[in-house]
Amino acid sequence: MLRTGDRTTWLSLVSLFPPTYKNRPNGLRPDLMQMLVDMKPKFLRFPGGNYLEGNTFKDRFPWKETLGPLEDRPGHQGTWGYRSTDGLGMMEFLLWCEDMGAKPLLGLFAGYVLNKDYIKAGPELEGFVQDALDQIEYVVGDAKRTKWGARRAKDGHPEPFPLEYVEIGNEDWFDESGSYEGRFVQFYDAVKKKYPKLKVISSTGGKDYGGAKFPITKRRPDLWDEHYYSEAWDMMGMATQYDNYDRKGPKVFVGEWAAHDTKAPWEAGPEAGPTPNMKCTLGDAAFMTGMERNSDVVEMSCYAPLLVNANPGGRQWSLNLIGYDALNTFGSPSYYAQKMFAENLGDRTVALNLADVPTQSKGDKTLPGIFASATRDTKTGTLYVKLVNALPSAQEVAFDLKGANVAPSGTMTTLHHDDLKAMNSLEEPTKIAPKTARVENLGSSFRQTLPAQSVTVLKLEAKK
Repeated sequence: MLRTGDRTTWLSLVSLFPPTYKNRPNGLRPDLMQMLVDMKPKFLRFPGGNYLEGNTFKDRFPWKETLGPLEDRPGHQGTWGYRSTDGLGMMEFLLWCEDMGAKPLLGLFAGYVLNKDYIKAGPELEGFVQDALDQIEYVVGDAKRTKWGARRAKDGHPEPFPLEYVEIGNEDWFDESGSYEGRFVQFYDAVKKKYPKLKVISSTGGKDYGGAKFPITKRRPDLWDEHYYSEAWDMMGMATQYDNYDRKGPKVFVGEWAAHDTKAPWEAGPEAGPTPNMKCTLGDAAFMTGMERNSDVVEMSCYAPLLVNANPGGRQWSLNLIGYDALNTFGSPSYYAQKMFAENLGDRTVALNLADVPTQSKGDKTLPGIFASATRDTKTGTLYVKLVNALPSAQEVAFDLKGANVAPSGTMTTLHHDDLKAMNSLEEPTKIAPKTARVENLGSSFRQTLPAQSVTVLKLEAKK
């Protein structure tokens, strides 16, 4: 609002941008984008979870209204108590993916909103199905032969984007009426008819708490989406979650997951966090070893939420991967654990066996104290071994590598802190950060000590 003399002028849009990543008009902050690029992401899910649905039908993500000049976008009421300008619209999301070298995972509104209103499968749902098909066409449609492909070209991107996955709705197990399967079938059939190569994800049917309540039996989704927000101890227990999954069933998309300390992020309040501490990181990393070991079942996964305004009053959720304010950014310890996993990844999993592992106990439950996974780069022969020592003392590990021809020198990257409550912040952005050192005297058999309460990656190159 501007006051000039006796006149008052209201401004509907004020947009001030410093330099952006790759100098995109209406683009993204270089510091935040670089942190994301450094994670080597393969996909980005948009428009995400509850933001897709909205609290009411008029508050759902209005993708068509997010196209074109900023001043023509009306915006809409967001889910978390604030209004969205929709300055980050459909095209900006697609360019975000492109600039990161990632592919979009498109969430499609499926006829359910968070005030528990929904539209049953049938003629009344058909308009929303068509809107979803239009949205897909905007992403992949031919610029000369399709209406929405032509609109994409008009918006500055003639070439289609590389879409492979769409998800029907989000957490539709909140719809206690059980209408989701009927709605899913209607969307699934329409999408597969027009785009048979797209992989369709269901938001229920998995083995998480909500998904298991509403199985999908009338169609076979390509993947189902499972969400896990668990206390760090329970997240460690889930390191074996996928060991016994049916290899003939749908693949798994772990679309939201995060370990918390003593209180769930929706209960802890905005005063907590805003990012995970070292205790949470150990739970996250243990769970990641399980997903990596079972990557024949877990096709995709992503931590949530990804970004948080760390200023007081700027958040509603106590756990987020990356924090920022107007000028600065920082990664949580869990961010660095994920970065370590992404930077040290082969193209084949390697079977491993943990013997004589020390344990940890809580109440009447006992868990391993060490968790591990391994992959191999088939082109170079490099082995990547990830280990999580959740115990309060250092642990010496004896390695026996069957059939491996390991060079005598390698690297060891470690993320560690003695205080489980420690976390990074705007003031101390790298209080907990990985450190890499050379390790010597490696071979088919060797010993290595893991620091207490640590995440470690061993990079073992093949002998030349």
